[in-house]
Amino acid sequence: MTTKRTPKPVSTSRPLSPLAAELTRLLGPQKVLSSRAERLNYGYDAILVGKTPLCVVLPESTADVVAAVRAARAAGVPIVGRGAASGLSGGAAPLEESLVIAFTRMTRLEIFAAQREARAQAGVITLAISDAARPHGLVYPPDPASFRTSTIGGNLAENAGGPMCFKYGVTGDYVKALEFVDADGEVHHLTRGAFDLAGLLIGSEGTLGLITEATLRLSTPPRFTRTLMSHFAEVGQAAQAVSEAIAAGAVPSKLEFMDRACVGAVEDYLQIGLPREAEAVLLVDTDGEDLATVEEELALVEAACLHHGGKVRRAASDADSAALWRARRSISPSLGRIRPQRMNEDIVVPRSSLAEVVREIKALGEASGLRLVQFGHIGDGNLHPNILFDPRRESSEKVHELAHQVAQVAIRHGGVLSGEHGIGAMKRGFMAEAVDPVTISALWSVKHALDPQGRLNPGKILPDEIRSDEIRSDEISLDEISLDARP
Repeated sequence: MTTKRTPKPVSTSRPLSPLAAELTRLLGPQKVLSSRAERLNYGYDAILVGKTPLCVVLPESTADVVAAVRAARAAGVPIVGRGAASGLSGGAAPLEESLVIAFTRMTRLEIFAAQREARAQAGVITLAISDAARPHGLVYPPDPASFRTSTIGGNLAENAGGPMCFKYGVTGDYVKALEFVDADGEVHHLTRGAFDLAGLLIGSEGTLGLITEATLRLSTPPRFTRTLMSHFAEVGQAAQAVSEAIAAGAVPSKLEFMDRACVGAVEDYLQIGLPREAEAVLLVDTDGEDLATVEEELALVEAACLHHGGKVRRAASDADSAALWRARRSISPSLGRIRPQRMNEDIVVPRSSLAEVVREIKALGEASGLRLVQFGHIGDGNLHPNILFDPRRESSEKVHELAHQVAQVAIRHGGVLSGEHGIGAMKRGFMAEAVDPVTISALWSVKHALDPQGRLNPGKILPDEIRSDEIRSDEISLDEISLDARP
């Protein structure tokens, strides 16, 4: 008699890598993603496709981050920190086979109304801070355009700004204290002050340490706000109006610029009556505690716009104002409807050069044959020229060449490569032109001091290292030495 045997099921799962197995042992399977399908989702950010990570950890506490960093150190594996991956310089995309530490589960948020402070873990959504503070009569002013999705950890890594940065400042201006984990897995608590190590961490894009928590300063919201929109027949006129209004004493809380291509894209998306015929549009808010002062500042802006040929419309109501600002915050999805990919530049130039810079970049876009739109926080001189492209039809070499030309415009006018999006991987190749060798060498010294083995977010920000013996003392004067590679 023949016995029929039931065949054993064939396992389709692969054994865990040594690092994934160790992290699973330390943290439990619910905090570790090890399958290829899971890991694929963490190999890219909003602008760059990198390498699929070896493993992904979803920490819920600083202790989890410490365990993950120490395990990666023991395995000799690089580490990339990740928030919402909404960054626009490739900073969260791993360039090597790495451990990705994604902070989206670290969402503890506490409001201390009496001290006007918030304590937020790295994964807290930016908007959630103001939402939690508002019942106490407080707000958190930094408001990057991605505030509904971006995390405070990512904002800190990039020192993000937003439409209110001209009057109210950027993320780093609101940090009172930080907690971070270094490359060895040690926890540090920093309070802002002299020898400001926290200031070094802010804007370092995860290359010096992993910020796990921040204590943030809160403010009271202004009592009055007024909004206007002005449009112009030529882009340089808008830039000139901005400079004149600020020189006259206006300090708008928001001062934003969109060129014709940008306005057209947004109007196609929202259909709210934006002036398609305009070559440039300005959106402006003034605010404060005294209505007369708010109206006076708005009048200064209006006069400057009219003086430079602009047509002005004041928002008739809060709803009208909200619709205009919805248009500004809808730029990214609007551009996504035109081309599947974009390279988002983030240059900052002196306000005295704004008109010339906007014109030069417009001409470069037209000569390249690529779609280029401009918008940004024009009050700070922070422009976002966006190169729109389809990789199936347009070569990456052509896109990068245009991005390089835009960077050279900023450098030539005494500007910098980034105001808030960071250098990341996308602008790393331009750093040697924008920052002198002495500064680059000094920044590498800082990197070595805090991350001796170079395991934190490798391949970002800094160009290839310059040895001190390669810098000739007669090549650079003290006047040429920049104290900061970022604005």
